[in-house]
Amino acid sequence: MKRVLFITAIIMLTLNVFGQWKPVGDKIKTDWAAQIDPQNVLPEYPRPMMERSDWQNLNGLWDYAVLPRGNAEPDRYEGKILVPFAIESSLSGVQKNVGAENELWYRRQFTIPSGWKNKHVVLHFGAVDWKTEVFLNDVKIGTHTGGYTPFHFDITPFLKSGEQKLVVKVWDGTDTGYQPRGKQVSRPEGIWYTAVTGIWQTVWLEPVNEKYINNVKPVPAIDVNKLSVDVCTENAQPGDVVEVKVLDAGTVVATAKSVTGQTLELNIPDAKLWSPDSPFLYDMEINLYSNGKIVDKVKSYCAMRKISTKRDRRGVTRMQLNNKDLFQFGPLDQGWWPDGLYTAPTDEALKYDIQKTKDFGFNMIRKHVKVEPARWYTYCDRLGILVWQDMPSGDKSPRWDWHAYFEGNEFVRSPESEANFRKEWKEIIDFVSPYACVVVWVPFNEAWGQFKTKEIVEWTKSYDPSRLVNPASGGNHYHTGDILDLHKYPSPEMFLYDGYRATVLGEYGGIGLPIEGHIWQIERHWGYVQFKNSKEVTDEYIKFAEQLKKLIPFGFSAAVYTQTTDVEGEVNGLMTYDRKIIKLEEDRLKKINQEVCKSLQ
Repeated sequence: MKRVLFITAIIMLTLNVFGQWKPVGDKIKTDWAAQIDPQNVLPEYPRPMMERSDWQNLNGLWDYAVLPRGNAEPDRYEGKILVPFAIESSLSGVQKNVGAENELWYRRQFTIPSGWKNKHVVLHFGAVDWKTEVFLNDVKIGTHTGGYTPFHFDITPFLKSGEQKLVVKVWDGTDTGYQPRGKQVSRPEGIWYTAVTGIWQTVWLEPVNEKYINNVKPVPAIDVNKLSVDVCTENAQPGDVVEVKVLDAGTVVATAKSVTGQTLELNIPDAKLWSPDSPFLYDMEINLYSNGKIVDKVKSYCAMRKISTKRDRRGVTRMQLNNKDLFQFGPLDQGWWPDGLYTAPTDEALKYDIQKTKDFGFNMIRKHVKVEPARWYTYCDRLGILVWQDMPSGDKSPRWDWHAYFEGNEFVRSPESEANFRKEWKEIIDFVSPYACVVVWVPFNEAWGQFKTKEIVEWTKSYDPSRLVNPASGGNHYHTGDILDLHKYPSPEMFLYDGYRATVLGEYGGIGLPIEGHIWQIERHWGYVQFKNSKEVTDEYIKFAEQLKKLIPFGFSAAVYTQTTDVEGEVNGLMTYDRKIIKLEEDRLKKINQEVCKSLQ
């Protein structure tokens, strides 16, 4: 009888949870949407670059409310929202616009596992857009601004016995303010998409000792067979020691120790180099010692690879990988989902776009005005895809705002806007720089909010000299950085050339094909050119690729095709927005792409 009652209770609880949530709205959805379990949302460990065995996922159903700015926490919440999907998304179960005049409130309860006694507890947020205030047990414990990078708080001093109350308040001005926002707008149309407000990546807890490791950054130097590793620690004291081990299939190939705060240098004999054709990764183990005892340890990984430029025998400056010319070719990847907006429905979905890019014969992705969760970059590392990382655009734009203030060709930001840009750009670099796949930084796109270009580029190059800097993809061009980046739609054309920097085609293509039953909206489809069937689109794609191949000997070192998938009103993807149909003939697509990638070999 007790067993029957127990099973009945579990069934009722499950029905109750599922009854509180379901995808909403009448827009198209991916197949992965049907796989979501609100009791087990995105359960994968969110930070593969620095992994511990013990953690607690806080994704799931939270209480939510939307109130005018300036109000106190509500006494009653409006309903349930599925974290970590933005409130405007179908998968949130809400699909409600917030707007700059309102704030979004979240609330949930949790308990600390008994095995975490005497541990420090760290609360992690993968990303929240944009200004976040966090309260634990009615105490405000911290604030964060920025929509694209992780942040955390040590919540140990604010814990009580039993159940804990966690409240999060978010404000996001979207296109009314200066903050980086990518393609988000309050009124989406054409190439502009639905706003994303609030929590959009995993929220989680992690137990640590008082002294612990909080960041790992490996930097390879293949010319001297060395790996430099910076290990950042929290609460470490003079005399505490960090140890790094590099392993190949379980065998230690290098090890080094230093006091905390020092860069460790490891010799990697006969290093196995990482490339798209051979994406080899070494495992790493990092230990923190205090008084001779291990007080923290994490698992990580690294890769030995080099990105650089060099003039070829014709005098053309080429992009090189591991000291060999390599034509980098890939799609403009915006990372949007019809059901989750900024957030992929599942981890399988997150990996899918990268795998298909690889299947299509590309070797690179330009991550366009968005930053992805950490697991996305790890998949690029594992699968062997080069990444150009854009800074999400923000503030005003010369193309769409005629009231913007300019000096010469550059936008003049307010002091507050400029300070925030620098802050968020540094945080983005700090976040993704440990990943070997990232080879190019792109601080500006098409002159949108472009300011103090030489200064920003020189700072970026100085802060991370291990990568190339593309000053302004398709934007106002200044002789700075490593790359001259042209945009030309729809067909390739080289209308400028730089003999000292690599010349690239940062965007082209945009061949449109709307497919009934797989489009976001019935009318107002965006595409630079549109065709009626897969063969016509494939023929046009191959025609453009053949034109591109003819331009490579004259100077192009890379190219970016628009784009991976349809996005909302745009129908110029290689795949439909719901990822259910590959719109081109895949075998022909792969063949021509491989030819382009190997054009310099």
